[in-house]
Amino acid sequence: MESSSALLGGLNSGVVLSLIAVLWTVVWQNLQRLQLYAVVGRHVSRHARRLTALVDPYVSVTIAEFDGGARMTRRSDAFDEVKSYLSSSCSRRHDVRHLRAEPAIGAGLDRLVLSMSDGEEIADQFTDGDVTVTVWWWAYSMPPPRSDGGGGGYWGGGGGAVQENRRFYRLFFLDRNRDIVIDRYLPRVRREGRAVMVANRQRKLYTNIATHSWSDSDGLVRSAWSHVVFEHPKTFDTLAMDPARKKGIMNDLTMFKNGKDYYKRVGKAWKRGYLLYGPPGTGKSAMIAAMANYLDYDIYDIELTSVHSNTDLRKLFIETTGKSIIVIEDIDCSLDLTGARKKKKEEDEYSGDGGAPKPPPGMMKKDTSSKVTLSGLLNFIDGLWSACGGERIIVFTTNHVDKLDPALIRRGRMDKHIEMSYCCFEAFKFLAKTYLDVDDHELFGVIGGLLSEVDITPADVAENLTPKSMDDNADTCLAELVKALEKAKEDKAKGRNGQEEDEDEDEDDDKKVAEKK
Repeated sequence: MESSSALLGGLNSGVVLSLIAVLWTVVWQNLQRLQLYAVVGRHVSRHARRLTALVDPYVSVTIAEFDGGARMTRRSDAFDEVKSYLSSSCSRRHDVRHLRAEPAIGAGLDRLVLSMSDGEEIADQFTDGDVTVTVWWWAYSMPPPRSDGGGGGYWGGGGGAVQENRRFYRLFFLDRNRDIVIDRYLPRVRREGRAVMVANRQRKLYTNIATHSWSDSDGLVRSAWSHVVFEHPKTFDTLAMDPARKKGIMNDLTMFKNGKDYYKRVGKAWKRGYLLYGPPGTGKSAMIAAMANYLDYDIYDIELTSVHSNTDLRKLFIETTGKSIIVIEDIDCSLDLTGARKKKKEEDEYSGDGGAPKPPPGMMKKDTSSKVTLSGLLNFIDGLWSACGGERIIVFTTNHVDKLDPALIRRGRMDKHIEMSYCCFEAFKFLAKTYLDVDDHELFGVIGGLLSEVDITPADVAENLTPKSMDDNADTCLAELVKALEKAKEDKAKGRNGQEEDEDEDEDDDKKVAEKK
């Protein structure tokens, strides 16, 4: 009996343990489903932050150099404003030991703008009524993000272009001053920073360059902006054009520059398109320079053949800033945007249809040609991406406006069409005043009559009016222009007569053929 009781007791203990194990498994699975460890972790972290606040009562705000992700990024306006604000004070402070120097405009090329270098920290004070708040600014940088898990990253490796470190400013202040700093101090920093930026503004001329990355098997080709200081001297005061037309263009630009509220009210992106068309040498590039100098805007000159895809085109657009003119010159020659693209000769030769065997994939050349499409360009002009940012002017130039797709130049995309024509008499008088400082001359009448008979570009007129030696004066320069116009008139007559002679010869040939029949 005792042995039986012991056996039953052992069985009961095993059953109880099994039940406990099953119940614990079920409970543990439900606890995992409830993520109890995360709840406990948040609870512990919450109390840890409260304990840390007793020891370290400071709050920090980080302002990064770029907004957005690793691939779609644009420079932060707030970063530039903070940088300008700090540069106005840190260069005179003795507690700042390491400064970063960059060129500035306004006092010649010798002037430098100084800002905080990495690892520097300065204190700043802000008075709000009876309260004086002290804050601390710290500058630091980090390597750019990489998308390949190491090596070259998105921006290139293995000989590709290397991107600079991303820079940051971090602001520290006491938690009790949070409202004052966020609501009043930071807005004041941005306002004063913008004022400093205007005073130190250095206008730039940008162009896109192709950067190659061989870190991955596809051999990516990307575009990035490169710039030089924009110092073109052309202004509307020196632009050869009919005064009335010139005044109309200047008024249109002024309305656009001051039209932020208007564009917002009517629900349009703050941008405007200009199409400049006309023969070579009529001043299309000079017009762009005059527009930039009149508006005080930067210029982004896009070379479409260096843009690999529509995605790269959008990326380039996102990286442009406000107060800029985006230019695509000779757009009819840049890409075949309307017709079907021809396959490469390499693909034709190794298509496998003509008897030639296909080479191994590794031996095929990588496709580095531009794949920008008309659809991608239209979205760039007035699609959803065109509303990213504001105060931008888009300019197309062409020598053959009839070759462009009508969808590309319709109103709403290219809002204002400006014909850059041959030199007229009013433009000539302007050039004579500019180059020779003469308002009237006995040869003006002869020149006016010749200009009505022949086509000559303002560039050719300006070249003839430019003195070539110390002995040249208004008389000799105007006489040279008359000779050039008379020669152009003779060439035009010879060309017409030659054409008539060719037509007569064709008629005689047709008659001889008919007689033989």
